[in-house]
Amino acid sequence: MTVPIDDLPVPEAVLFDLDGTLVDTVATRIGAWIEALADAGYPTDGDQLAPLIGLDGKRLAREIAALAGRPIDEDRAEEIDRMSGEIYERLNHSPRALPGVRRLIEAIEDSDIRWAIATSSRKEQVTRSVGALPLPHEPTIVDASHVKHAKPEPDLLLLAAKEVGVEPAKCWYIGDATWDMVSAVAAGMIAIGVYAGSAVEAGVLEGAGAAAVVPTLNEIADAFGAD
Repeated sequence: MTVPIDDLPVPEAVLFDLDGTLVDTVATRIGAWIEALADAGYPTDGDQLAPLIGLDGKRLAREIAALAGRPIDEDRAEEIDRMSGEIYERLNHSPRALPGVRRLIEAIEDSDIRWAIATSSRKEQVTRSVGALPLPHEPTIVDASHVKHAKPEPDLLLLAAKEVGVEPAKCWYIGDATWDMVSAVAAGMIAIGVYAGSAVEAGVLEGAGAAAVVPTLNEIADAFGAD
């Protein structure tokens, strides 16, 4: 059962997912997967992909292949994941920041709280999306290239907590996907779901372990006393 943001303990660090949380790129991500999987001989659609968005890309490719009854090995999953990333880079030509990014980051920094981005995206896919954000300076970013296992494993989030020098239990992780919530819970962090740019509904985020679920980042900014 979720609680109001104001009822949660104040964090020492806030960690963010990227796609669908800070930037409105989930539809582009789904489109890239549809094209890559079709090219690989695994046609799929948005309804089948939506619950899988946020997973490590190699695992997503294996999941779709398994659902098709034709499993693939790690090398083929890596190939399809890389292909999806290349298509995504081509399609992601004008990403938009989601509502409340600037207000929330300013409120976090005004509160002397550390923050970072922890994303399952490949390193080469991150630059353009981060560049679309109204940020005052270059953020700390931990991406899939930094860990062997990305979401839903907790490795990515634990490394981000280490990078900002805060114990996981004193971190919030804000994300839009089922697997963000699962990963945050596994890392021992407070999971917060935001669904403005999500491919799933609020109830799905709650069921995956979110301590609180909000429509936009503005509600979280309000909790920090943003102007």
